[in-house]
Formats: sequence, C-alpha cells, structure tokens
Amino acid sequence: MISVVSLWIPILISAVIVFFVSAVIHMLLPYHRTDFRKLPSEDEVMAALRSFHIAPGDYEMPWAGTPKERSAPEFLEKTKRGPAALLTVAPSGGPNMGKLLLYWFLYCIVVSVFAAYVAGRAVAHGGPYLSVFRFAGCTAFAGYSLALLQNSIWFGRAWSSTFKSILDGLIYTALTAGCFGWLWPE
Repeated sequence: MISVVSLWIPILISAVIVFFVSAVIHMLLPYHRTDFRKLPSEDEVMAALRSFHIAPGDYEMPWAGTPKERSAPEFLEKTKRGPAALLTVAPSGGPNMGKLLLYWFLYCIVVSVFAAYVAGRAVAHGGPYLSVFRFAGCTAFAGYSLALLQNSIWFGRAWSSTFKSILDGLIYTALTAGCFGWLWPE
C-alpha cells in the first residue's frame, strides 16, 4: 500500500500535462467548435432576456416546483406550446478565464489524487507499469468522463458533444495513467 502523499510527483505532473493538453485540444483542434450552435435571432433574444435582469444561475422552462404542479393543466399546456429550455445564465462581461483555468487545474489535481489513492491501495511499490496504468486509468476515466453522460441523459446535451468530451477524457486518462505508471515508486 502506497500513501497518496508519497505520490505527489505523479499527481502534479499528470495534472500539469492534462491541463496543457486540454488547452491544445480546445484551442487548436476544431472538433469542439460544433458543440454549441448560434441561436436564431440571437440579438433579439439577448435583448429580450436582458430586459428581465435574470440573475446568473440555472433555469428550466416551463418550470414546476412540485410533482402536483407538473401535472396541472396549465403546466401541461405550457409544455405543449413550448419552447422548452434549460438555460444557464452566466455573469455579463464574459468568462473570467483566469479563475476558470485555476478551477480546471484544481480539478485535474483532484482526479489525480483519486487515481493515486486507488492505485496506491491496489499496487505495491515497484508494481508493474500495466497494473498501475489500469488502476490509475480506470479511476481517472471515471473522473474525467463518466459523469458527462448525465448531461445528455437528463439535460438534453447533444450526444455528439458528450462523446467528444468523453474522447477528451480518454486522452486525459491515458496521460494520467501513463504518468503514474512511469513515476511509480520502486
């Protein structure tokens, strides 16, 4: 059994590598450019929404707070008329990329810490590369990819976007698992 603390080098190196590879994927490769589409009459929709002064947050429309409200004739009529939408309102002024990149890096560290914990419990000092790769990789894949499926199942995210993000997660997984296998204590 290997402690998580003794795996700090593969934790940090794998997080740094995933951080930079993710930047390359999202800035240079074109396949995520179709994850979102432009809303028809974007300017008019933005002007209309702006007039309501909606606070940043997640919204559903039509919305019902209870199962009883969901079965009410008024709510059912709204759902038939449409449109139905899940809406995330972000703060005005664009994203704070510094803060978001910091959060992403911290998330990469968290995934690597969990990978270190599982692999450290399963593989002893000097364990074979492929054993380390398998345990660290399985854990990293769960952290980077599996929860993304919920966005398509429950929230209507396009399956194509989810599968592209899962592919990214598979790349991050291989890099994380490879770092752990490479830097595993003797």
